[in-house]
Order: sequence, then structure tokens, then C-alpha cells
Amino acid sequence: MSAAAHAVEKPLAAEVLVIGHRGASALRPEHTLASYGKAIADGADFIEPDLVMTRDGVMVARHDSEFGDTTDVATHPEFAARKTSKTIDGQPVSGWFIEDFTLAELKTLRARERLPQLRSKGYDGEFSVPTLEEIIAFVAAESATAGRRIGIIPEIKCGSYFRKLGLPMEDKLLAALAAHRYTRMAPVEIQSFEIANLLYLHDKLGGSRRRSEHPNIRLLQLVGGADEQPWDVIAADGKLTYAQMMTPIGLREIAGYADAIGPHMRAIIPLAADGRLGRPTLLAHDAHAEGLELHTYTFRPENQFLAKNFWLGSDPATYNEPGSIAEIRAYLDAGIDAFFTDDPAIGRKAVDLR
Repeated sequence: MSAAAHAVEKPLAAEVLVIGHRGASALRPEHTLASYGKAIADGADFIEPDLVMTRDGVMVARHDSEFGDTTDVATHPEFAARKTSKTIDGQPVSGWFIEDFTLAELKTLRARERLPQLRSKGYDGEFSVPTLEEIIAFVAAESATAGRRIGIIPEIKCGSYFRKLGLPMEDKLLAALAAHRYTRMAPVEIQSFEIANLLYLHDKLGGSRRRSEHPNIRLLQLVGGADEQPWDVIAADGKLTYAQMMTPIGLREIAGYADAIGPHMRAIIPLAADGRLGRPTLLAHDAHAEGLELHTYTFRPENQFLAKNFWLGSDPATYNEPGSIAEIRAYLDAGIDAFFTDDPAIGRKAVDLR
């Protein structure tokens, strides 16, 4: 059966969900309560905190262990000596690292825009780095105000790396979710690019996708580039690639422990040679055949992130709402069940137009 035959694929989900990627990160500094609040106000069904761990064992929201690009740590002379170089998931990285700071030290810093060449720096310096507990309490309060249930989709970042440091996050995350009344009831989806920690969580949650004791918690297997491997597989001298994980056999394996896969959007509809949107692959069809939902990442509203046929003008930095809506709708037709977006208001409009 050809990929063209699946130009329109029905989602498995009863309702396609809009996920605020790091909050509303196109509009506020990522992974701040302000960013999450803006995402909720703009109609996100879920907000996404990426989780890393401080030296004293507190889970906080940052996209990376190194956080020099997203805080003002470089302007603090008292932390100048903390700048260093490390190897994380096989990659050399220089800067300041979460695991070298206590929570109290981290709270003296303020968030900054990651992409100042594209997005406003007007909120730089206003917001602190939130803990997971603060995020859960905030979402619970926002849910009560909004009168609707708002899901939380935490990602365990660099799980093997933090485990090797003696700072494993899996049990701590489950304990935090169990400790709050809101996260015992609200939708929660735990995500990771690694495999072993999701298998561990699957067993801890009851060893069944039905999870009768934790019906609100689901698991999302993120998948990277086709020629890449999960870091825990590399660390174990394994050969499994993300490309193999996205084959029917690989998807069947994932369906044994996860509820959904999270591929890059271009694995679902790739770009043609001219940069325009091509034809859908069979990934959505194959994932749905195994009972897996498809939660893709990441839609961003600036021209440079869009397929060329959706550009508005020729400036890569142009904020392009109609183009982003059109691109999201193409992926909705391809059968996605949920999607991450830096601008949930645009995502909400795209879904509501269907």
C-alpha cells in the first residue's frame, strides 16, 4: 500500500490534543509558570515540563542539564567558577549545569528567552525556574479557574545521565504525582527518549497499559532522528535505532509498554527536496495499527520552522500564524492524535477549524 493512499488518516484519539511545548514558549521564556499560564489561557490541553534534577535532589523544569542559555546565570559573578565542560549523552557541552546547583542557588536566577534573535526578550529577568511541585500546584489552581482539566506531560531528560550521578528521577516523579490530589486524577503522560526508564515505569504502574491503579497516567515513547539511537541503548552497546523503532515490528514492541509514540513531525510528513511539504509516510497508519497514538513535535510559528509552501514573505524570522495553522492542519489530516506547539493559541485554532 502506498504512502499516498494514507494522505488522510483518522486519529485514534477521540479528541486531538494541543500540548504547550515548554508552555507557550514562542511568547514567554520557556519552562516558567508564566509560559505555562499563557499556554493554558490560549487553550492548551496539556503543558510540558522537561525535568532535570538539582544537586540536592529537586526536580525542576529546564530543557537541558546545561542552562546558561535560558537563565541569567552568566551574569552572576558568584557562579562564574561553576562554568565547566561535560559530556552528556555522548555530546560535549560547556556551561552551567543544574546538577551543580542547589535549589536555593537556582532560585536566585531568572529565566531568559532561548531564541532572542527570533522572539521577544521583554520578559527576561521576570521569572524564576519552577520546581515540579510548584508546576503541579499552579496547574491545579489554573484548572480550577478555567473550569477544565489540564494535563501535564513531563519529560524525563537525560535519564541515564542523572541516574549515573545518583539522581534518578523515575521514582521521585511517581512519588510527586502520587502526593498531589490533582495529579492523582488529572491526565498525566510521562515521556522519554530512552527506553529502559519507560519499561521501568510501565512495571511500576502495574505492568499493563490499562493501569487500573493509575488510570490517569500514560507513557509516551519519544523517538529521535532515524539514524540516531536512544542513549540507554548506546550505553548498553545496543544496536537499536529510532528508525527500527518506527517499523511495524518496532512499533509492536513499543505498544507492549507505551500508549503513544512521539516522533518528529517530519517523520510523519517529510519535506521534499525543495523544502515544501511532501507526502505522508506510513508511520501514522502503522502506529495506529498497533494501538499507539501519535503525539508529534514541534510546531513553531516562525517561517524558518515551516515547510516552504507555508511561508509568508521571504524573511525566515517572520511570525506566520496562517502558515502555521495550514501546516498543522496538513498533519491533522495525516492522523496525528496530539501535537506539541510553541504557540498553543495557533494550535487551538488549527484544531477548532476542523
